[in-house]
Amino acid sequence: MSANPSLPTIHWTEDGAERSALWRSEAGLQPPRRVVIVDDQTPADTAFRLASEGVALLWRGDFQNARQLLHAMARRTDRKPKRPGKPPASTTEAFHKHRLAQSQRARTLGMLLLPFEAGHVVPLRRAPDVAEACAQVYGAADAPYVASMRELLGLIGAYEWRKKGVEIPALGERVHPWYGVFSPVRGEYIDLVAKEPLPTDKLAFDIGTGTGVLAALLAQRGVRRVVATDQDPRALGCARANLERLGYAQDVEVIEADLFPEGRAPLVVCNPPWVPARPSSPIEHAVFDPESRMLRGFLDGLAAHLEPAGQGWLLLSDFAEHLGLRSREELLGWIDGAGLKVLGRSDIRPRHPKITDPDDPLHAARKAEVTSLWRLAAK
Repeated sequence: MSANPSLPTIHWTEDGAERSALWRSEAGLQPPRRVVIVDDQTPADTAFRLASEGVALLWRGDFQNARQLLHAMARRTDRKPKRPGKPPASTTEAFHKHRLAQSQRARTLGMLLLPFEAGHVVPLRRAPDVAEACAQVYGAADAPYVASMRELLGLIGAYEWRKKGVEIPALGERVHPWYGVFSPVRGEYIDLVAKEPLPTDKLAFDIGTGTGVLAALLAQRGVRRVVATDQDPRALGCARANLERLGYAQDVEVIEADLFPEGRAPLVVCNPPWVPARPSSPIEHAVFDPESRMLRGFLDGLAAHLEPAGQGWLLLSDFAEHLGLRSREELLGWIDGAGLKVLGRSDIRPRHPKITDPDDPLHAARKAEVTSLWRLAAK
């Protein structure tokens, strides 16, 4: 166990003996307190009941059967109650109920566990080779460990997206997101940056660069020097790899910083997380911004990092406003309180499939959503 002392340990009893292994969870979950052994003979109803009670299920059967069991558990989790409860009184309540249901679903499905040997080898029949997918996220593994099957499938999905990449029409290229880095699958905000007239071709800051897609777009549009910042190590690595692949590594400097780099620029761009709610796991920080910390930090520091007559481009959806989590008056108040003024705003409607799904509990808010590029300047 000394191979990675920073990881906690999971314990269970098997064949009358006490067993243990390292515990890995990108969601930051603690090892479950109770673990039982399950296999191909375990009924889905039994597995679902145990998982719902907080009992972890360590799988010892066929890998593909474990996958089928997880799907069966998911169907039971998603089954609509025979007696529907009282409908939400507001969109805000619907959002919180939706988040709670998502959290409970993730917790239940996360109870199906897999064993791993050193080198990220899954010692089960018909198990795929997941070593590279796991190494990209977990790093090296020189000792056995246990992890959630649901998390493993997420790692495999992220690995495939990283290989395949996401087509960015505005760039005419693909961007390859890493696990836990915000993927630009929704391209509306990119289109806004692609079409907005540039106030400069000299220098731009890209705050919270993520995959580096906006930094690359600014460089492609002719900005001679871009400084892109992020504080997440994966985002920094992801951005550097994408910019190198796209041929903009010489034009864009990627640095670790909490929001702003030193100095001032005539253009400062930021696409913060759009939903001011608490993330349920570390990898959700790209989507959820508790108490609008990043948004307010950007606004509060913008004036001090703009050159005279410079512009700040804030890319923000009004989804939170339709959910009742933030009002337009609050946003305008924060802009004014930061010593900023609004020069103009460009809007775009979303194109993702959920806006046409009436069964989505947040359908009304999604259908009304608008993404905007706010052009800001110091007063």
